[in-house]
Amino acid sequence: MKKTNRRQFMQTIQGAAGASLALPLFESLAGAVGTNSTSKAAKPTVRMAIYYVPMGVIRRGFFPGESETEIPKFVSEPKAKSQVEHSVGIRKLLSLTATQKPLESVMDKVTFVSGLNRTYRHGSDVHAQCGSCFLSSATGETVASSIYPLDRTFDHVVADGIGGETPFRTFELSCNSHKDNKESIYFDNISWYGTGHVAPSIRDPRQAYDRLFGTKRLSLQRDITDLVLRDARSLQRKLGRVDREKFEEYFEGIRSIERQMDKLSKLKSNLTGVEEVNVPDNTESLMPRGEYIRLMGDLMIAAFQAGLTNVATMMIGPERWNTPYMFEGLFDKPVSHHVMSHNQKQFIGELLKIDKFYMEQFVYMVQRMSAVREFDGSTLLDNMIFTYGSGLGDGATHQYTDLPIIVAGGGGGRLQQGMHLHCAEGTPLSNLWLTQARALGLRGDRFADSLRVETDLLK
Repeated sequence: MKKTNRRQFMQTIQGAAGASLALPLFESLAGAVGTNSTSKAAKPTVRMAIYYVPMGVIRRGFFPGESETEIPKFVSEPKAKSQVEHSVGIRKLLSLTATQKPLESVMDKVTFVSGLNRTYRHGSDVHAQCGSCFLSSATGETVASSIYPLDRTFDHVVADGIGGETPFRTFELSCNSHKDNKESIYFDNISWYGTGHVAPSIRDPRQAYDRLFGTKRLSLQRDITDLVLRDARSLQRKLGRVDREKFEEYFEGIRSIERQMDKLSKLKSNLTGVEEVNVPDNTESLMPRGEYIRLMGDLMIAAFQAGLTNVATMMIGPERWNTPYMFEGLFDKPVSHHVMSHNQKQFIGELLKIDKFYMEQFVYMVQRMSAVREFDGSTLLDNMIFTYGSGLGDGATHQYTDLPIIVAGGGGGRLQQGMHLHCAEGTPLSNLWLTQARALGLRGDRFADSLRVETDLLK
């Protein structure tokens, strides 16, 4: 068989009107994209994704042993830490807290990491730096010219190692559907090329789809798969039974995304005909919040599945913005997560619901990754490092210590799963990033203010 590189393979399937659709790697054709067509040792690439939650969490719901602790009062400067002492080390994850409860179905696929601290610089806004610096944790010496400890973020460092052969070195998404921006870019972006140089995230699912699959007109978005299926069937005949099933699975996933966007278009069209209704350009703001987040997650997973990127970040919401969101099934009117987080005593019930809601969306993506089969029989989740986290340990205290971290995925068989690691006092968050870099096969003994690799997380 003629030797073909990965990029050429992904462009095999071409449709009408200039539309193209990348395909996942099939076992039947694995030799065509490897360095050696006779090799049987080819393994899927290990990928990385970040799921960032704004405003921290309610500690009473997230952290073990804190359900009956005192509800904290609002403070503008970080000054709190965990009210419960935990023994340092790694152990089996045997039980879940109220906020973690949605993880029950994937409990053996995740690891809970507690005790990690983020670099913080006094004199600058807490929320601005907790989001923008979550993936950098730069030392003061390296960013002396910036008010934030913000340097090149971890996703771009990783992309240097595993992103070069993909069309998109990194893929940045944001689930902030509002355009009434009252804050600086530091509140709404977690991915940065370097100090002062943001990697802009995509908020519109239609724009994300267009970027991934090369469509230029909305009419092509609805049923682009119909444009390419005729040519694709010639390839499908060369596939084995398992790969044929995988082929259909992939296309059905794309069709599902297209149906969602078609639904959005019809919703906007229907509203346009109603008198005295101001229809926003950002139609995704009309979607139920969970549906919007899941759609963006589906787009991210499709990008991984097709080999379009190996590195992605998703910011679930902006830091500090007071614009209300409608959380379907939770409240009968839009609410401001940030405003409520500063008054936990009054809104403790509502805040716990929001934390659990965001965890449910994370679990949805973990389950989707677990259902995607790779060319060697493993799953996307087996070859993924998917991290849930926030730059605040608590929204009321604004603490930058003991951050809420959940890591899903096997990292290509290199990561522990189904465990709880509590780190020693003073352990920087960047230790986690350095450890993940090691699992991804990257060299280097340090990232940002890291002290060491957390070897307990590795197999």
